[in-house]
Amino acid sequence: MKNIILSISIALLLISCKEETKDKLKEAKEALSLEMKNAVDSVKTKAETALDSVKTKAKSDLDSVITKSNLKVDEATQKIKEIKEVIKK
Repeated sequence: MKNIILSISIALLLISCKEETKDKLKEAKEALSLEMKNAVDSVKTKAETALDSVKTKAKSDLDSVITKSNLKVDEATQKIKEIKEVIKK
């Protein structure tokens, strides 16, 4: 009789622990999901910031190249005009 009561007590204890474990696992899962979402959002924000920075620098560099190219074209045009004037004389 003692063995039966002891077995039933242990079984009830294990069942109650099992429910607590399930609850703890559910809470841990939710916490991990939240942490992962926050980490992904953080990485996304950093990537967007870096991309914006690269875009700005690339546009600045391109504008600089265009400006320098325009100056070179203007210089070449001026030299061609000078050569035409020399040839006309």
